[in-house]
This record gives sequence, structure tokens and C-alpha cells, in this order.
Amino acid sequence: MSESGGVINVPVHSTRGKGTHTILQAINAALAKAMELDENVVLIGEDVGKNGGVFCVTEGLWERFGDDRIKDTPLSEQAIVATATGASMGGVKIVVEIQFSGFSYSAFEHFVSHTARMRARTLGTLTCPLVVRMPYGNRIHAPEHHSEANEAFFAHIPALKIVVLSTVENAYGLTLAAINDPDPVIVFEPSVLYRSVRGNIVDDGKPMELGKCRVHQEGSDITLITWGSMLYECIDAAALVATENISVEIIDVQTISPLDIDTVVASVKKTGRFAVVQEAPSFCSVASEVTAQLWERISEYIRAPSVRIAGANVGMPLYRRENLVVPNALRIALDIRSIIKVEFPFEMPFAAYAGMRAH
Repeated sequence: MSESGGVINVPVHSTRGKGTHTILQAINAALAKAMELDENVVLIGEDVGKNGGVFCVTEGLWERFGDDRIKDTPLSEQAIVATATGASMGGVKIVVEIQFSGFSYSAFEHFVSHTARMRARTLGTLTCPLVVRMPYGNRIHAPEHHSEANEAFFAHIPALKIVVLSTVENAYGLTLAAINDPDPVIVFEPSVLYRSVRGNIVDDGKPMELGKCRVHQEGSDITLITWGSMLYECIDAAALVATENISVEIIDVQTISPLDIDTVVASVKKTGRFAVVQEAPSFCSVASEVTAQLWERISEYIRAPSVRIAGANVGMPLYRRENLVVPNALRIALDIRSIIKVEFPFEMPFAAYAGMRAH
């Protein structure tokens, strides 16, 4: 990662997909369409105006909509979210950009104590139609605060919706859906995907539905449940094990909270095996929650041990070692093979088998 004139230049890995739009362009188009359709939509954040944002996501919007609709802010995430919370209570649809999700912690007080609670606190009299966009994730050769996958912190807050983008199509549709939602939504944007994934959008202003998973790839032997940039590691892993006649179904979660567990359950019932793949550390993670819900709901359909394929439980190292921390396609493929090789002996009482595994 390099910086020029306040703009972050992210190294572009091999480009995936075919089409005329990148994820960055899809988000820009969605923001522009939302502002065009609703004059109450306002963008605020550090350098989002004339400079177009640290990743250039809002490039060109200041020239089109002017100072009244796009506001540069001081370097204070706490003040930004507090201001946005108050303005949204007054009926303004605020879209906030936090430059990196690792910068959001000073604003956590407002997310927990005010933004997410306002509807319940006022018995529905006031709401916060607020969107907070956060570039997140690693493999952009950046320091630790610029490379964190911290979705689990925010997913633990009731009434706060959590979206993670992964494709050009959902970058457009889910950004619009978040802006249209009457309650607060955090949109995590994997910065490594901004310019490395391509696709096509129809700039028609139609949002996708929040709270829905998407079956990215159908399969019969095992389900991989993932989100964000890990989608593409799962795709590559599925291609690796396909040479061994292992058929992989891939679920792109898209919205972590509320979680569309029904789609995930249906897939795992079909395949009988699953792994959850994330770049965040495994301890107290979204992967842990998905795994727990599946075992609680459909343990009788699960034919083999499950695996959480996740980042190491360490702070994010400098970029020369970041590939040692985060899952990749080879690691996922090896875990798939290990799961496929194991079958639960269902003739043995489950409690006895669990005790056997403990030894």
C-alpha cells in the first residue's frame, strides 16, 4: 500500500471476473443514484469531498452534488458518528465513511449506546437511518489498524445490521439497500477487492434485499460458508478439490446480522458437511456463531466434524507476514479433504463419540 496526495493506492492482485465495473465503481454508482433519487441523502467523512475519499470511492460526487450534500469532517471518528446519529434522528439519511474499520473504535460508544438503541429507547418514535461504510480486511500491504477484520465486534450489537460486500453486483445492490433501510447499517467493504473484482451493474437504483445469503456455487459434498474477500479463496479451493471429484457448495453470507441461517441450514442438510471461512480470528467470531447454530439446529444431518477456517488469534502483523495469518485457498482445500475423509459412526451414541474425540 502506498499513499499519494492523501489517496491510498492498493496493490491490485489478479483481476477476477469479467465486466466493465469494479466494486469501487459499483459503490460509487450506488451512492450517486441514492443521492439523485433522494435529496435527503448526505455523505460525510474524512476527505470524502473534493479528494474523493481515501480509496477514491466518492470520486466525482462532490463535483456533482456540491458542499451541501458531501461534507468533509475533522479527523475524529467519534465526532463523525455522533454527528451522523443526531442528524439521522432528524430525518437526514447520512452515509458515513470511516477510512478504515480499525479507526472506528473511538466511535464504538455511539454505536452501542445510542445509534443502535434509538428505536427501542423511543418506542419507535425516533430511528437512525444511518449507513457507516468501512473499508476493512487485509492483504493490502498496510499497517495493523488498516488491515483488521473486526465484523464480530459490531455483529454483537443488537439492532445493528452488518453487511459485507463481495461482488460488483452486491456492492451496488446492498449499498442501496443499506441507504434505504430505516435503521442503522454498517457496510464492510473488503479493500483488497475494490479494484480486483469486476462485473456488470444496471444502474437502475434497485436495491437487493438485506438479510439474505446467496448460493454462489452449488455442490453436493460439502458447504463452505463465507463472506467478503474469502469468497474468492473458497472459489479457488473448490477448484483445487474438484480435481479429486469433491463437489463444493459455496454460500456467500452477504449480511452477517441479521443472519439468513435458513439458507445455510438448507445447504448443510443437503451436503452433510461444512466449514466456515473467515479472515478474522476464530475466537468468539462470526464463524463460531454460524457453527454453533448449525450444530444446535441440524446436528442429525451433519455427517463429519466441522471446521472454522479463520485467521490466527494474533494481532495483524506487518504485510510481509500477513499471508501466514489469513486463510488461503490451499489451506481451505486441505481442510476440505480432511473433512471429506471423516464420517461420524452414527451407530455409536453421540455422547460417547464426543467423549472419544475429547481424548
